[in-house]
Amino acid sequence: MKKALVVYYSQTGQAKEIAEAIVNPLKTTFEITWEELRPITPFPFPWKGISFFQTFPESVQEIPCEMMQFAFDPDEDFDLVILAFQTWYLSPSIPMNSFLQLDSAKKVIKDKPVITIQGCRNMWVMSQERVKRRIYDLGGKLVGNIVLVDKNPNLVSVITIVRWMTKGEKKKSGWFPEAGISEKEIKESTKFGEVILNAFKDDNLEGLQDWLLEKGAVHIDPVLVSIEKRGLMMFRIWSKFILKKGSYGSAARVGRLKLFKYYLFGVIFLISPVVSLLFYLKHKISREGRQKLVDYYSHNFFEE
Repeated sequence: MKKALVVYYSQTGQAKEIAEAIVNPLKTTFEITWEELRPITPFPFPWKGISFFQTFPESVQEIPCEMMQFAFDPDEDFDLVILAFQTWYLSPSIPMNSFLQLDSAKKVIKDKPVITIQGCRNMWVMSQERVKRRIYDLGGKLVGNIVLVDKNPNLVSVITIVRWMTKGEKKKSGWFPEAGISEKEIKESTKFGEVILNAFKDDNLEGLQDWLLEKGAVHIDPVLVSIEKRGLMMFRIWSKFILKKGSYGSAARVGRLKLFKYYLFGVIFLISPVVSLLFYLKHKISREGRQKLVDYYSHNFFEE
């Protein structure tokens, strides 16, 4: 049998659930090794007080945390590596980013096909771009990308995800729908695993992403991509500003983190609707530019 390594980080269990659904069809041909990323100092869930905002500067600046020893053997020869993760502040979550900076990651990814899986709210493109760069720098080849997103309206999903992350409440409440990705969509994601399996059987990984796209593995919203690009620029400025007051967990930077918190929610609820309209009009006028953007971010192209 072929061998596949699935490296994942999942606080709520959603990322693991998605990965399990996608990987399930591969079990007929692959021996699956699961590796859960475990920071030495675990990140809390639910997040209390300012704790989630404490991860902001390190997420954006890709500052790693210390990881517990892995169960898998980095010297083992895997035929496929699957990375399942989520986005924190338009960046890969700290545990996944930390993994991708280790020698163990280089050993296991070098010269291997890699598939990325994300479960997130609705903004994931800039995070994927950074993971893509890491994979290429490690000598791997990104052959497939699958993204499941929260289908609720943008401002509604902000409220439901914050409630889930800070209170642990995921289920529908009053006027608000259940947070995260629907169980139906997660179960149906087994179709992506079938596509991956067929690509290996046909020995044609070059065409894998196109086949995944036919099944709806990725949806690119040009407006959201444009907002992400601008947002990441501002996040880099804010993260450097906060880091001047100390590293992760430092009480000295709580004041600046609170300022960022007010800024973030102000942007989301007051400014983003106007910015979204402006970007919508821009992409409506420039169809060629819009299509170019969609084509690039739908695939696994890499620009030096």
